[in-house]
Amino acid sequence: IKVRLLIGNDRLTGFDISGHAMFAESGSDMLRECVVGAYMAANTVTEIIGAAAEASVGEAEMHFLLKEDNEAAFTVLDGLRLHLTELSKQYPKNIKIIYGGVK
Repeated sequence: IKVRLLIGNDRLTGFDISGHAMFAESGSDMLRECVVGAYMAANTVTEIIGAAAEASVGEAEMHFLLKEDNEAAFTVLDGLRLHLTELSKQYPKNIKIIYGGVK
């Protein structure tokens, strides 16, 4: 799984997640299921906090980008960054974190 963390104004503003972790056969990949945290973060930001964002999901990929400055949303995204970073430490061959894609 490749995770690109999108940075804007020195803050995490979104992410792109793509791929398959190759940890188990497709469809039963437990690492990919852990990325469900990204869905939880996106839903929390848009549906609970009510922040404006763009989001899309495709086959083995997800894109999320915050469209406004919102401290609560930034906190949720920082929590997701911690979650994914810790997973990448546990499974360094399966999850790659890339900082970039300034938005």
